[in-house]
Amino acid sequence: MSIETAYQIIFSAALIWFAILILAMLIRSIIGPRITDRILSINMIGTMVICCITILSRLLNESYLNDVALIYAMISFISVLILATVYIPNRNHRAKFGKQAEEELSAEKGRGGESL
Repeated sequence: MSIETAYQIIFSAALIWFAILILAMLIRSIIGPRITDRILSINMIGTMVICCITILSRLLNESYLNDVALIYAMISFISVLILATVYIPNRNHRAKFGKQAEEELSAEKGRGGESL
C-alpha cells in the first residue's frame, strides 16, 4: 500500500465521519429545546462543512476549494452573529460594568439599600 492510498483511505473515513456528525447536528438543530442549542448546532454544521471542503481540496488536489472554504467560513460566521443578535433576547439583569454599575450602586445606597 502506498502513501497516497493510505491518505485516500484516511480522508474518505474522515469525510464519512463528518457526514455522520453533520447528520447528528442536523437532528440536534431540529430537536434542540432552546434557540441557543439550535444556533450552536448550525454553527457546528458550518464548521464541519468547512472541514469537509478542505479535506476534499486535499483529496482532489484542487486548491481553489480552499478559497471556497474561506468564503464559506466568513459567511457562516456572519450568519451565526446575525442569528444570535436576532433570536437571543437582551437580558437587562446581566452584570453591568464601569461607571454605570457604580452609579446604580451609589443610587441604591442613597435609597437606603433597597434591593430590586
